[in-house]
Amino acid sequence: MAVLERVATLVRANLNDLIDRAEDPEKMIKQVILDMENQLVQVKTQVAIAMADQHLLQKKQSEHEDKAAEWMRKAELAVDKGQDDLARAALERYQSLTKLAESFTRQLADQKGQVDTLRRALDQLDQKLGEARGKSDVMLAQHRRARALEKANDAQLAIGANGPVADFERLKTRVQRSEAVSQAKSELVADDVDRRLDALEKDDEVGRLLDALKSRRGKAD
Repeated sequence: MAVLERVATLVRANLNDLIDRAEDPEKMIKQVILDMENQLVQVKTQVAIAMADQHLLQKKQSEHEDKAAEWMRKAELAVDKGQDDLARAALERYQSLTKLAESFTRQLADQKGQVDTLRRALDQLDQKLGEARGKSDVMLAQHRRARALEKANDAQLAIGANGPVADFERLKTRVQRSEAVSQAKSELVADDVDRRLDALEKDDEVGRLLDALKSRRGKAD
């Protein structure tokens, strides 16, 4: 039955997977619940029809069994009265009704099986629907939190790679490099001044030594 196939599909449905794959999870879960509710109504209707047919078959079986028993009593009466022709006719009716009763018995067994199948499907779907209703709010809340966290992480990654934070870090590095270059230049300039001062001091010292030497040698200017 098509209705049982649809019920089986809904019962097997994994709500978490459906929500994860859905573009609009809220719409998806509402649609799944609506489908379950619609199928539940259809299955209930099918169960009611199947049970009505079962009662009808039960009634027909009982009627034919009663009629067969009545014709057996008539055949027995005819035998008791020595009316073999009537007994034979009654037995023929008995045989026909017995076969019909047996046919209804087989149909009744099949119908009971169908009713049991439909009842199980109804119970499973009803249970699945209850779970879906109970879990829908929690599942949607979890899904929203997961989406929000994912967006927050994406935003942080974007900021870290190309956003203001990255610009600030690059600017900071540039300033530090500029400061380092300026400091190096200052150090070079300072070194050059020191060398020149040292040279002047050495030149003065040499001049003093020369004057002292000339004085000792009587070679003063």
